Amino acid sequence: MEHVTRVPVMSPEEVGAWAEGLEGCPPEEILEWALERFSPRIALACSFGVEDVVLVDMATRILPHVQIFYLDTGLLFPETYEVRDRVVDRYRPNLRRVTPQLDLRQQAAEYGEALWTRDPNTCCRLRKVEPLRDVLAEQDAWVTGIRREQSPTRAGAKVVEVDRKFGLIKVNPLAGWDSRQVWNYVHTHEVPYNSLHDRGYPSIGCAPCTRPVRPGEDPRAGRWAGFDKTECGLHG
Repeated sequence: MEHVTRVPVMSPEEVGAWAEGLEGCPPEEILEWALERFSPRIALACSFGVEDVVLVDMATRILPHVQIFYLDTGLLFPETYEVRDRVVDRYRPNLRRVTPQLDLRQQAAEYGEALWTRDPNTCCRLRKVEPLRDVLAEQDAWVTGIRREQSPTRAGAKVVEVDRKFGLIKVNPLAGWDSRQVWNYVHTHEVPYNSLHDRGYPSIGCAPCTRPVRPGEDPRAGRWAGFDKTECGLHG
């Protein structure tokens, strides 16, 4: 997918200044700045992984009706839908379900059965990237749960950056946090989380393309095992 050509609402120089100024600040402070600066044209992307439910807890404390969306590929784990329901019961969020243009039956008819086993890049484009592009076209900024510690591809993430792929501002409040800090927040605030995290899944995507991570492996090693692929295309 090519980069979107629309111009973000902040210049790269302004984004860089804010990234430098907010570096090292608590995630809540970064979130509060982002929600104040960009509302109502800002949305929080939630995959119902541990980082994202932490951000839901933080964001709804600041702005109870903040826009939150999730990409329902039709291939998520049952445990992911279960934690979604728990999050809804707990926070009553302004939550939007986003689905691909093609359902799984239509995708199979056009691209063949189980596309993810043969061409995961195309499958991710159809079921994640294109739906995300449509959602983000309505926004000036989005909030994500990516952390530098998660993988080498995310090591350079800034707390605020220009998302050239989608043509808006990207805010990563947890970029500087490590896993211990994330889980401390979960336990302190009793945040509902995906039970797969307790069974060796530090990163959780679609069920057919996610396996448990073995000791010593990268936290995202369980994604698209057997393919030269570490990102679905949402973050690079």
